[in-house]
Amino acid sequence: MNKYIEAYNSMGNSGFELVDIIFKVCVFVLVDLANLFGISYELINIIIFVILQPTLILLFFILWRNEKKRNRF
Repeated sequence: MNKYIEAYNSMGNSGFELVDIIFKVCVFVLVDLANLFGISYELINIIIFVILQPTLILLFFILWRNEKKRNRF
């Protein structure tokens, strides 16, 4: 429960209630994932947003370019 409180206290207030709610839910999901895998919140954040997301963006860009070349007449 301490990790939830620590994560909750680190959150800013954007001024938009819906954005704040979505952000808080995402932080709690990241804390749960970190607990599930036995790693820290910061590490799961790095894995998802620094490694996984850019890798997927690059992969889909490459696949899109290959498909675009293949469909050229």
